[in-house]
Amino acid sequence: MATSFRLISLPIERFSTFFPLDDEELAAHGARRQIVDKKPGFPCRVSLMDAEPGERVILLPFMHHKVESPYRGSGPIYVREKAERAYPKVNEVPEMIRRRLLSLRAYDAAGMMLDAELAEGSAFEKHVRDFFADAYVAYLHVHNARPGCYNCRVDRA
Repeated sequence: MATSFRLISLPIERFSTFFPLDDEELAAHGARRQIVDKKPGFPCRVSLMDAEPGERVILLPFMHHKVESPYRGSGPIYVREKAERAYPKVNEVPEMIRRRLLSLRAYDAAGMMLDAELAEGSAFEKHVRDFFADAYVAYLHVHNARPGCYNCRVDRA
């Protein structure tokens, strides 16, 4: 039987304090405000949607894999200023994921990487289910393959 899964977005509350900051204050946090000039190109990790041209986003560093293992990791992410947190349904894959070349990374419960794969977003479900066929895989991380930026987490549903 195929394993069901759910994508986990980031909570907006973790980022809401950045939006009222001016450029100098953002820079002190290693962050930048940007105006979206193309779509796709600015994937929001809260709404799991590509921002629309003209929208304001914050580009900021984010610790996406806060574990006590060699695979602890951080990197840049975009958050839309007026984002609402996405709660995808079981086995639902947002268009933002479908349209990208992805790096999928499988981790065990201790945060150790067990496997990784490059995949077209159009084949997302197949790769997720292949990873979750391994009982030792506790969760997945989805990254954009070309820039390497973190997108979201995938848990068993």
